[in-house]
Amino acid sequence: MLKYKKKALFFYDYWLLVITGVLLATGLLMVASASMVISDRIYHTSFHFVFHQLTYIGIGIFLSFIIVRVPLSFWKDIGPYLLIISLFLLVVVLLPGIGKEVNGSVRWLGVGPFRIQVSELAKFSIIVFLSGYLIRRKEEVQTSFKGFIKPILILIMLGVLLLLEPDFGALAVIMFTSLGMMFLAGANLRQFILLMLIVAGGLTLLAITSPYRMLRLTTFLHPWANQFDSGYQLTQSLIAFGRGGIFGVGLGNSIQKLFYLPEAHTDFLFAVLMEELGFVGGFIVIVLFAALVGRILIIGRIAYKKANFFAAYLAYGLGLWIGFQAMVNIGVNAGILPTKGLTLPFISYGGSSMLFYCIATAVLLRIYYEVMLD
Repeated sequence: MLKYKKKALFFYDYWLLVITGVLLATGLLMVASASMVISDRIYHTSFHFVFHQLTYIGIGIFLSFIIVRVPLSFWKDIGPYLLIISLFLLVVVLLPGIGKEVNGSVRWLGVGPFRIQVSELAKFSIIVFLSGYLIRRKEEVQTSFKGFIKPILILIMLGVLLLLEPDFGALAVIMFTSLGMMFLAGANLRQFILLMLIVAGGLTLLAITSPYRMLRLTTFLHPWANQFDSGYQLTQSLIAFGRGGIFGVGLGNSIQKLFYLPEAHTDFLFAVLMEELGFVGGFIVIVLFAALVGRILIIGRIAYKKANFFAAYLAYGLGLWIGFQAMVNIGVNAGILPTKGLTLPFISYGGSSMLFYCIATAVLLRIYYEVMLD
């Protein structure tokens, strides 16, 4: 029995563990550096945000030890119910007096100091659901419009609820991930291109019909034209990039985190990282994300070759989610993309996102375990 346990443990993917471990350590270090001043002003202690982040990392690792032992068949069976729970909670969070409002958006449910961002559950749920749906309706998805349009109707329901919060960033992540999964599952190319055009047109229409979203779209193109108004956050981020240079100003020596750059420990933590660790530090983090996503896609490919299609689509979906969100966050910090309220996976401060990224990692470890023992 002991020999079997040792042999089974060997089949957990150590590359995945090492990369995520390095990202988690980097994130905790940068959250500590970026949040000390604001934490001291608000809570009269320098390490409030660090302890809070460390708590969620600890919970995430604890859950991972449990989830890595859960067979993939469980996720395949529970996918539809998980999606229903997500839709229900997205409705509940909008009810007056229940959802917690932060910065003008109602996205959180919570009791006491613990809060969960429902959109993070929705991202995970749609990936699990679609992975099962693409197996059950594989022929329909590949040959008929009916099989292709059913998940789109669910995405529309999710989209409406997310826009009511509002959470346009989460909607974009869910749409990109879902469409990517359907493409990899062999959806009809003509239907896929048509749907891509419809989705792109719909997201564009949503953006231009909302003054708030339109302002974000136009501001990122010319942030210096409104550097003390709508472009303030982005200009401060760009200043952080400029100050960092090649090797950075040194860990803990950022000026922009001293109340100049809003959300310095959350959405714009990468800007502080670039200021303190420079181009070299930022490049290493980007390489780590590229290696992580590449490794996840390799795991998905291994599962696909072994005809474990549920595991393959699940891995592809989780990889697309992590990769796309990391790309958007870094792009926003660099002024390449419009400002979105998306965290940098495994690095930015945020309890809900940290929990679900830890859960996603545990599921990926389980995928590798099962396909290698198959």
